[in-house]
Amino acid sequence: MSVPTFTKTGAKATTAAKLDKAVFDVTVEHHNLLKAAYVAYLANGRDNLAVTKTRGLVRGGGRKPWRQKGTGRARFGSTRNPIWRTGGIVFGPTGAENYSHKMHQTAKQLAIRQALSVANTAGKIIVIDDVQFSSGKTSEAVKLLDKVGATKKTLLVVQDKTPTIRRATNNLQNVLLVQAQYLNVYDIMNADHVVITTAALAKVSEWLGGKK
Repeated sequence: MSVPTFTKTGAKATTAAKLDKAVFDVTVEHHNLLKAAYVAYLANGRDNLAVTKTRGLVRGGGRKPWRQKGTGRARFGSTRNPIWRTGGIVFGPTGAENYSHKMHQTAKQLAIRQALSVANTAGKIIVIDDVQFSSGKTSEAVKLLDKVGATKKTLLVVQDKTPTIRRATNNLQNVLLVQAQYLNVYDIMNADHVVITTAALAKVSEWLGGKK
């Protein structure tokens, strides 16, 4: 399997990049595993910030609101009672909840292979020779991506995040820079284009394809 490859300046190269079939041509019979990996990514990045007060934490309520008998009203011992509007919350979040999802490493890698295969089938994979910016200006990154046709939401996969590449892509809202070993289903599935360097491609094939 091969896809058109581009040089670092954006011109088409003479040879096509070979994609590992074990990574980019996986049969996806259903999307259950992809969904599980997608949801797990979101869950593991969730900040547990919601905290409510129980009746023991609500301020006030130390005095009985009215006498026990003779008023015709229901008996209450405290305004912190959960059925009062200003009372405590029953079974609310405490901030100690664990929303993370665990996935076996083998399942996670298979999900990434499936995501790359879906992206490849959709024609989203673009292989470039290398990413080298002389000054790190944003215009250099824009020029390169325009030449390879990555004008929408782009996942740029490199072997190493150099300071120059970081500086050139930091201000591009539609570009996400990621190292090859940190690829994940969420970023792949949400990208319109996956631009990957040849060095990063070899790293991905070694990591996911089992090559040593």
